[in-house]
Amino acid sequence: MPASSSGEFIEHVCAIVDSIPPGRVMTYGDVAAVLGSRGARAVGQIMARYGADLPWWRVIRAGGHPPAGHEDRALAQYRAEETPLRDRPGGYRIDYPAARWSPG
Repeated sequence: MPASSSGEFIEHVCAIVDSIPPGRVMTYGDVAAVLGSRGARAVGQIMARYGADLPWWRVIRAGGHPPAGHEDRALAQYRAEETPLRDRPGGYRIDYPAARWSPG
């Protein structure tokens, strides 16, 4: 991917994440798919580098898992936003079918 395309991809990822409404989520793969990409890992890398000022907790792993290593911080956000959750032994998951969001 050329450098200019890479910069545009980063901007687009950030814009999509910023547009996810409170209480709703997208997976890394969902964000990539909106951009016509299969680069879920690239979205994850972008979130790791540029996501601190974005609603990062609204981008989840496949299967409804919160961002790795941020489960406790994310849980506080989910509760505040009333994101649908499912209790599981040893943790929780986001109720992905109920919370999934797709832009326009």
